[in-house]
Amino acid sequence: MRYLVIHGPNLNLLGRREPKIYGTETLEEVNAWIRERPELTDDSLIFFQSNHEGDLLDCLHSNYGKVNGAVINPGALAHTSYALRDAIAAVDYPVVEVHLSDIKKREAFRKVSLIADVCIQQICGKGKMGYLQGLKVLKKK
Repeated sequence: MRYLVIHGPNLNLLGRREPKIYGTETLEEVNAWIRERPELTDDSLIFFQSNHEGDLLDCLHSNYGKVNGAVINPGALAHTSYALRDAIAAVDYPVVEVHLSDIKKREAFRKVSLIADVCIQQICGKGKMGYLQGLKVLKKK
């Protein structure tokens, strides 16, 4: 099986950006941890990160018909991007929304996700485990 792991804006700063909220591991360390999970050894994982909304849309679009699903941490775009919502709705594969922190316990503007209704599940507040949980959800599809 082939899956996308998409990281949105500011996730390239993991380990340095607000470590009390997002942890001290870098994005590279999180990706390596995901890649090394024994339950994923038979799967092909494609990792992508961008701070640019259009790049995330292009990544979703360019993998149409090529992947079995995607896990996306859209960062703040979850709360602001109708374009990202429409891109997820348009692809032919399931998408799981992941947030490292619990957005329901954060600032008021973070509590509403514009993409939640087009994703098959939302996982929040589990740190890097959320990515693994999301991939397990996809593997059952």
